[in-house]
Amino acid sequence: MKKQPEYESFSNLWEALARHLGLSGERRQPDNVRPLGGKRKRRRLWLWLTAAILALLMMTFFGRGVGLYTDWLWFGEVGFTNVFWKTLITKSWLAVATGAVFFAIVYTNILLARRMAPKYHQLGEGTEIIERAQIPDHLMRWLIPLLLLFPTLIAMAAGGAAWDDFLLFRNGVLFGIADPVFNRDVSFYVFTLPFLRILQSFAWWTLIFTFIATTAVHLFDYAIDWKGGKLNFAPRARGHLSVIMGSIMLVLGLGYLLKGYALVYSARGVVFGASYTDVHAQLPVLRFLAAIAVLAGILFLVNIHFKGWKLPAAAIGLIIATAIIGGQIYPFLVQQYQVSPNEIAREEPYIKYNIDFTREAYDLNDIQEEPFTAEENLTAADLWANSDTISNIRLWDPETLAQTYSQIQVIRPYYTFVDVDVDRYKLGGRLQQVMLSPRELATDQLESRTWQNQHLIFTHGYGLVMSPVAEVSEAGLPQLLIKDFPPQSSSPELKVEQPAIYFGDLANEYAVVDSGTEEFDYPKGDENVFTNYDGSGGVSLASWLHRLAFSWRFGSMKMLVSDSINEDTKILIYREIDERLGKIAPFLRYDRDPYIALVDGRLYWIQDAYTTTDNYPYSQPSKAGYNYIRNSVKIVVDAYNGDVTMYAVDGEDPILQTYSRIFPGLFTPADQVPEGIRDHFRYPEDLFRVQAEMYTTYHMTNPQVFYNKEDQWSVPRVQSGGKTALMDPYYVIMGLPGEEDEQFMLMLPFTPSTKDNMISWMAAKSDPENYGQRIVFKFPKEKLVFGPMQIQARINQDPEISRQLSLWAQRGSQVIHGNLLVIPVDQSILYVEPLYLQAEQGQIPELKRVTVAYGSRIAMDEDLASALEGIFAAPVSGVPAAPPAEGEAPDGGGVAAESSGKSLQELAAIAQDHYNRAIEAQKRGDWSSYGAELDQLSNILEQMQAQSGQ
Repeated sequence: MKKQPEYESFSNLWEALARHLGLSGERRQPDNVRPLGGKRKRRRLWLWLTAAILALLMMTFFGRGVGLYTDWLWFGEVGFTNVFWKTLITKSWLAVATGAVFFAIVYTNILLARRMAPKYHQLGEGTEIIERAQIPDHLMRWLIPLLLLFPTLIAMAAGGAAWDDFLLFRNGVLFGIADPVFNRDVSFYVFTLPFLRILQSFAWWTLIFTFIATTAVHLFDYAIDWKGGKLNFAPRARGHLSVIMGSIMLVLGLGYLLKGYALVYSARGVVFGASYTDVHAQLPVLRFLAAIAVLAGILFLVNIHFKGWKLPAAAIGLIIATAIIGGQIYPFLVQQYQVSPNEIAREEPYIKYNIDFTREAYDLNDIQEEPFTAEENLTAADLWANSDTISNIRLWDPETLAQTYSQIQVIRPYYTFVDVDVDRYKLGGRLQQVMLSPRELATDQLESRTWQNQHLIFTHGYGLVMSPVAEVSEAGLPQLLIKDFPPQSSSPELKVEQPAIYFGDLANEYAVVDSGTEEFDYPKGDENVFTNYDGSGGVSLASWLHRLAFSWRFGSMKMLVSDSINEDTKILIYREIDERLGKIAPFLRYDRDPYIALVDGRLYWIQDAYTTTDNYPYSQPSKAGYNYIRNSVKIVVDAYNGDVTMYAVDGEDPILQTYSRIFPGLFTPADQVPEGIRDHFRYPEDLFRVQAEMYTTYHMTNPQVFYNKEDQWSVPRVQSGGKTALMDPYYVIMGLPGEEDEQFMLMLPFTPSTKDNMISWMAAKSDPENYGQRIVFKFPKEKLVFGPMQIQARINQDPEISRQLSLWAQRGSQVIHGNLLVIPVDQSILYVEPLYLQAEQGQIPELKRVTVAYGSRIAMDEDLASALEGIFAAPVSGVPAAPPAEGEAPDGGGVAAESSGKSLQELAAIAQDHYNRAIEAQKRGDWSSYGAELDQLSNILEQMQAQSGQ
């Protein structure tokens, strides 16, 4: 018999490869049998390879173990050990279970394939018979698990990552709302469906990998071979692969059923959610595909007893054809020829579903709508009556004020003001809006960045700066209520007893406190004041094991050998607020702006946290991707101790209820919030922003109006830093129309979608007694109310203002336009825009002018009171001694009040003041104010004449 030339067949190619790897050996065989396998091994190679892999795994798991150990110590310090163990056990159990199932399925099928392999393989009729390729069994016991190690680790990682979905699946609470298509509670879509899809995906990919691996083994062992121009399968190999393919088909059928439920997230129609085409065309096709897939699975199982693949191949062909025709072409035809010609009639119920579920998901149903007449009859007397609103109009922008704070209150280069927040405090019995910022430590700005400086000496920030939103010094700088080192307060309500900030908004590294090395506290002249940490926060380093663990974690032996560390020493980690809270509750979404509050002499961080999901049926997704949100949690962090308290402020939220079942004791009931802390809760900006954006469309509840977008609104665009941007919501203290008391609230105006005029505005209350109440005030559609962009354009086009700005620019000053604020007063609208100047060589922005617009009038002056006086032709005080008497110049004159009981000399000074204002009004072309000032001057002169005649 003629021998095959080398490499002419797969068997000879394998023989050469086996010889090269040292896996083949010489042995006597019959003349027509040629051995491919051998017993000679390279034990040393495999031992070194195994040792290297084991060493790598040990290093990885040891490092991971140290991280877990130190995290466990930290969770014990903050009091949430149950969260640590619940999360760790769930992740570990899921990872092990997932890996075990994956490995067991794949490994078992590979072993079965090996046992099913034929002992001999005939190359063809009239050719030699060779022994099947084989690797020694003792080597296979190492090789197969080694090859499966990497995919098993991937499966374990995927399983561990599903811990949140698994816990939600096990503990989900009913929403009490059923979807209109499948009549299932919303909890099915939020808690159950995501985990079922994960299971189906895991089963699908596990079986696909098993099929590929098993097919490769059968090919390797010649159970599958190419002969006569076609693939030939050994009977047992065909039966084996048929079982796997049948299982894949059954899992595929389950996937089609789950895809049917997922149609509630469809984006095919005019709105988000299942549309007419989805329900009447796509859903029946998916159910048919599920049935065909199950049938295909059964045919594969039946195929074990038949020769060939005709029946299962026909089923797979039917699935492919149905997926193409029924899944793509048929829905397209229904959409084009049934829906599009009669879209509003076909889609109306589905539009209604989208409106109802979106409003529920974003909590828009409780928003009240009120009329706002937008009158232009506001007088100076009305401003006196709304003095608390006027005195709290914010003239300082957060970004500009942060720059100013940094120049006048940083003191040392390693301090910084990360952010400026807006809040309110009761000072002298009156509610006052203030801006404040903590002075945090930036260790990366230290000139000497030694380990001791970064971790033992410079450990904390110090104090804060606070100023009223509307008060300005003669130099154009903010009037500081709290300043300097140690903090100096201008009011007894603002006394700071513990100014040290160990936990904050800045991402600093770990701090080693209460050690043998004193900590820098604050600068005092040319010297420094030092201290030792006396708080309850931190993990003890008294134990040598603790020191070893943290040294390994942070990659520094200094902690282990330092003489400064003693039995009282502690280490503070996770000091950044976002990182700290994200470690405790990673399933919550956090507001971008944690803010500082001064309560009873101590500093606390307040962080708003949200429960969100992107699985709420029919609800329109936000720009951030989620389509359900609740501000269910308010978190308070002690800036000195690091104590974390999570208050459950929305007990009706099903997602929060579910997490409360998962982590008992994690959330503190809302009725336990201290009064001083509750007074500083704010309606959060991120929540308000997304609700406002959704409300621009979803205030329309009529499907016909919604479909035509007849009343579409938008968030106004404004000029900011030379660019056009969406207007940000802002906090104000003001009285709403029809209400007597001023309140702290967040507000934002709206404009029509294609125009710049204002059409409405939205407010959300923050004071404890009315927290969360939201009102939208709608303007009459037949009345033109200027929007922010239009007001900015009018300000820039004003000849006097334009001339003044050009003059400043020529003198080398940079003109910075502040945020334009829309301020409702009674049934009227005021517009206020501050103006800052910054010298080219300087970095301190100074407030130099305030522009006020009302109706068709615009005035710019050195302060808000003067600008308002320019508008209303009468003195306007933010905190008046007494309001103008009735009947005394209803246009704001107030002449009798300002001249009563005055001497001739004092009257002459008042007359001169009115004359000067008249000239200023004449220069800027404000003839209304000019005439009013002349009337005032005339009245004063008459009084002087009458008094001199006496």
